[in-house]
Amino acid sequence: MAQNFIYNDQKVNVGDTVRVHQEISEGKKTRVQVFEGLVIAIKNREVNKTFTVRKIATGNVGVEKIFPLMIPSIKKIEVKRRGDVKRSKLYYLRDKVGKAASRVKEKSLFTQAKKVA
Repeated sequence: MAQNFIYNDQKVNVGDTVRVHQEISEGKKTRVQVFEGLVIAIKNREVNKTFTVRKIATGNVGVEKIFPLMIPSIKKIEVKRRGDVKRSKLYYLRDKVGKAASRVKEKSLFTQAKKVA
């Protein structure tokens, strides 16, 4: 069973494609930076929960960011796509190249409705 966490009444699972809006301060100015990628790991350590998001940048270079869940600079987490995975850590995606590195089977609405019923 894959791990998950709840942020502002929204459930985020391992394998989901998310957009993390983080506030960055540059001198006196602040701006919101968006990091979009695949959640490959969630570490549930009580208050110190963290989640790792991986994206493929320009030139097929993988970029990972580890976000603490309770950090005040995270303004919003949007779930763009639900993933259907059987593992709690998707570290095997680090070895993949190109489109295969971000390909996770999408969770269908039929299976979600079947689990609720």
